[in-house]
Order: sequence, then structure tokens, then C-alpha cells
Amino acid sequence: MKNKILFSILGVLMSLSVMGASQVKKPTLMILPSDHWCQTRFFMTTWDNQGVKVKTADYQKAFQQDRELNQVISKIGQLLTKEGYSLKDAEQETKAVFNRTAEDNVTMSSTGSTIAESPLDMIKKRAKMDILIQIDWTINSDRSVSFTLEAFDAYTSKRIATSTGTGKASDAIIPVLLENAVKSKIKDFDKQMDKYYADLNKRGREIVLTIKCWANWDGNLEKENEDGDELIDVIQKWLKKNTINGVFNLSDATENFAQFEQVRIPLRDEEGDAMDARAFAVKLRKHISKKCGITSKVMTRGLGEAIIVLGEK
Repeated sequence: MKNKILFSILGVLMSLSVMGASQVKKPTLMILPSDHWCQTRFFMTTWDNQGVKVKTADYQKAFQQDRELNQVISKIGQLLTKEGYSLKDAEQETKAVFNRTAEDNVTMSSTGSTIAESPLDMIKKRAKMDILIQIDWTINSDRSVSFTLEAFDAYTSKRIATSTGTGKASDAIIPVLLENAVKSKIKDFDKQMDKYYADLNKRGREIVLTIKCWANWDGNLEKENEDGDELIDVIQKWLKKNTINGVFNLSDATENFAQFEQVRIPLRDEEGDAMDARAFAVKLRKHISKKCGITSKVMTRGLGEAIIVLGEK
């Protein structure tokens, strides 16, 4: 009898262990107002993208001037926290980014172009969230609220989940109206994100990796090492070993340039920290230095694109 009880207890413990191991850790989120919401309220700014003027959301101004925004984000954040997600503080991360001095202003590529990063890219890179949630809402004449909730992969900017709806009319404050409207849709929204993130765990995170050469470097991607392998071959062999299932696509290449798209990297490194394009590119830079004796510099655009420039730092 005692043996039967012991085996039953062990069976339950093993089942719980398997269930725990199979559960995928929920991704980290950040919630921001949508571009449409910012535009209708005139929270926009202009930044220079390599000589082209581009309008983008001015989150700092929105947080400073709109009294409802923080409350709305807090209410939606509470709903998502109940589903098991961890949240980054959007207002604090926005302040940190916009209080810094200009970044990469003097960095030049081999073609003479600067590294361009939008304010949103800078926020993503600093906050290191997995998924960006954008919320848009409109107050209707009957005191009901209509909303659109969208989730984007912070690395690729791909839309991965969406939800729209209209809540019941009420005299409650807008953040509460919005919370009540979103509450009935949050389970389905969560399922969409879960499905996408489970696929990432299986197939890896997608990034873009670009290889360039400084103009004053006397080598190129056809340069051979001691084993007779060209540099481009060394890079591709390393990618095959270090991507998930060896998945990547060499979409364009010359003797001085190579672009790899759909590069599937692990979600986390050996220490369990989140892996982004920069961390992955740094590993490749070290391999190129060790295997070929070539110095190079790693630069990034947001979380999902890394550039390795060969020849010097």
C-alpha cells in the first residue's frame, strides 16, 4: 500500500515537472500609443533619415502633455500582466532615450552614409522588449470607446496580433472605459501572441545581418584565409552552425557587400539572456577575428538588424 502511494506521489511530481518544462516563458512587452493616435493629437516629430525628413511619433511629448495616456497604458498593462507577461515602463524608457545625447552621429559606412535609427528603434534597443503593443482609441458620441490593439515583433516590426472592439457606453473615465472594452478581447489577443512566440521558440528569432567593408581596407569578402576559404564562405559556414536549423538567406552579395535575411537566431544565449541582432553579430565578429585575423566593427539598427563593417573599428 505504501509503495502504491509512493509511486502515485512520484507520478504526480513527474507530471508537474514535465508541465513546467513545457511551458514557454512569456515575452516582455512595452505598450505605446499608436502612430494614428499620436498624429490625431499632434504628437509628432521629424527626424533626419540620411537626408530624408521622416515624421514619427513624439512619445516624450505625448507622455508629458496627455493626462490620460499613462492611465490607459497602466490599465492595459494590468490586463496583460494577469496573462503572465512582464512589462517595460514606456514612459521611463522614453525619457531615458530622449535625454541622451545624439548617438552614432559620426559613424560612417564604407559608402559614406550614417547609421540611421528612428526614435522608436532607439527605444526598442534600450528597453530590449520582445513585443511592442500599440493602442489606439476613440471616444464615441454616446460615451462608448472604440479601440484597436496591435502587437508587433520588436525585432522585425511584423504584426503578430490584433484586436478591435467597442465597449459599452458609460460615464466612467476614459481609462476605465478602455479597460472594460479591452477586457473581453484580451484572451484571444493573448492566444495570438502565444502562438507566434511558441513558433519563435521552435524556429528561432528572425534578424537581418549585413556585412560591409570600410573603403580604406585592402581586403574584401573574396579574401582567402590560410585554409584557402574565402571570407564569405567562412561567414556562411559559421551561420549554418549558429542559426536555428541552419536557416538564413543570402539575399544579395558582391565582393564588398553581403546581406543575409531571415536569419534565425536563438531567443536566448547560453546564459539565458535575450539574444538580439547585436549579440549575435558580436559572436560572428569574434569568429572572423579568430579565424581570419580581420578587425571589424558592429553597428545596429534597432534590435533586429546588425551591420558588421570589416577592416577596422
